[in-house]
This record gives sequence, structure tokens and C-alpha cells, in this order.
Amino acid sequence: MLADAIVHTLDPFVFEFAPGVGLRWYGTAYLSGFVVGWLILRALAKSGRIPLSLRQAGDLVTAIVIGVIVGGRLGHVLFYEPHLLVGFSDKLPFWELLAIQRGGMSSHGGVIGVALTIILFARREKLPILAVGDAVAFVVPWGLMFGRLANWVNGELWGRALAQELQASAPWWSVRYPKELHLFEKVPAALEPLRGLAPATERMNDARFIDWVIATAYDHASPAHAQVVKAIGPVLTAYYPSQFFQAFAEGPALLILMALAWLAPRKAGVVSAVFFAGYGVLRFATEQFREPDEGVAMLGGLTLPMLLSLTMVAVGVLLFALSRRSQPIGGLVWRSSAAATPSG
Repeated sequence: MLADAIVHTLDPFVFEFAPGVGLRWYGTAYLSGFVVGWLILRALAKSGRIPLSLRQAGDLVTAIVIGVIVGGRLGHVLFYEPHLLVGFSDKLPFWELLAIQRGGMSSHGGVIGVALTIILFARREKLPILAVGDAVAFVVPWGLMFGRLANWVNGELWGRALAQELQASAPWWSVRYPKELHLFEKVPAALEPLRGLAPATERMNDARFIDWVIATAYDHASPAHAQVVKAIGPVLTAYYPSQFFQAFAEGPALLILMALAWLAPRKAGVVSAVFFAGYGVLRFATEQFREPDEGVAMLGGLTLPMLLSLTMVAVGVLLFALSRRSQPIGGLVWRSSAAATPSG
């Protein structure tokens, strides 16, 4: 019986100008996060609920864009692929550190980049750092959620494989990745009938045939697409859709936690503390369903993302301690006593 698990065949491009060149969902996700964040910060500034003017809110978002990109990319390279620091090629962008399509971005690195941006921005504008941090923390979950959904579209950051007893009839919410065929030592017998559908140039050896099978699985316009997807489904492993687990945890769940903190009268820094501690706990929990990064050292049963998440929990506890000495402010339904007068 054919399992009901999803076979991942999503196109990473919103549209292409040329083969391999175009607007990707990954970039669109980041752009969406920045736009939503800017709109929310602007609304909070206009209503006087954060100590920023409209001009400062716009400048802060611009600075955060730089912090996310620089911190996210440097974080990925330093945490997971340090060899990219010394990797160069003869193709644009020449330095592999700048080739974001290789490895992408680290969410932990992005958070570090944003935290440093907040400190520098608040000092420059002579604003309370913890209050600015609260404002930014309140909008970050949107970007995190969009980023995880983009990971799903890209078919990256796979979840862990389902237990063996579930593989034969995997649940509908699990996912199978055609790219897993690259990990097979030989072509599965169930795929041999597909050789007759492949162009003659792709029938010469197993490696080129597998490349064709994977490409056809993602090419919805190919006449052989449906047959290929039907044939590869039963031979692929079913995985947890960890991207969705993390999208929910780092988006709506985290946002609800911070909203509850913001609704009540509090001191500056409490929302930031809830963000760091909440993100750390939720990320640690969802990492249980994600496949560990290949080639990245583990400490006992803890992966690097788990260790970084525990560090964020510690930062959250520290921020909560610091917030006890900060100025009391109102909740979301009250105007902050520290708010700046809104201006254009």
C-alpha cells in the first residue's frame, strides 16, 4: 500500500528570469519579515507604546536588516561551515562567505546580530537599550516563522526519520525528499522501469539517471513527473516535518508568550527576557525532531543548535535579572511613560 506521506516537490523560486536565476521564496521570506516588522514597529511608535519616533522606528528596521544578514551569515559560517571563510571561486560572488545560497543563514547568528544592532542603535539615539530590545523582540517571531516556512519550500533542514514501524504506512503529515536518492548506494529496483522514460543521455550511468529522477520530481511540467513521484515515494524515508514544528514554535507560540508579558504592567527588558528564554526552550524542544547537521560536532546527545538554545535561555534569565532594576512601564494597552513624542 502506498504511504500517504508528502513527497516534497516544491519549487524554491517564486519565478525565474533564467535557469537558476530569479526570485527565491527564501529571500521573499526575509523581505516579508522585515516589512511586517517595520509596519508593527511603526504602529507601536505612532501610538506611543514604545520609546521611538516614527523616524527612529524606520532607521531601526534598516539597521536590523543589516544585523540579521551579517549576523545570520557569519553565524552559519562560524558555527557550521568555518571553511567557507577561506573558500574562494572564479564565479560571483567569488568569496564563499558571501555565497548565501551555500548553507544559508543561522537563526542564532541572526539573533546575535540583531542584539548587537539594538545596543549600538540605542546608544547612538540615547534610548533605553532594554526598552528598544522589547520593541524589536515583539516583532522578531514573524521573521523567524517566515524563515522556517522558506526552509520547508527549499527542502532543507530535514527532520528526523520516523520510527521504522511507521515507514511502511507513514502518516499524511510526514514528508519524503527526492534528494535522498543521492544518499543511496545503488539505484533501487523499483526505479528501474523509469529508465525508459529518461532521455538517452541520462541512461548511461546510475549517477546521471538519479540526477534526472530528482530533477523530474521537481519539474511539474515534465510528462514523466507524475510517474516519477509515484515510483520514488515508496523507496524514500519518511521524516518529521520539523520546519513546520519550528515555524509554529518560533512564530505564533513565541509571539503569544511575549504578548502575555506585554499586556501586563512590567519593567523594561521583561519582553526581551521572555523572547530569549522562550525561544531557547522552544527551539531546544523542536530540535528533538530535526536531523543533526552533518559534520557538526555534538556534545553527548546535544547538537550545536541545542547548546546555542540553552545559551539563549541563560541570556533570558540574565535579562530578567537586569530588568528588575529598570524603569516600570505600562502594558500594551497603556502609553509608556518613557515613550518619545511621535514624529514624522
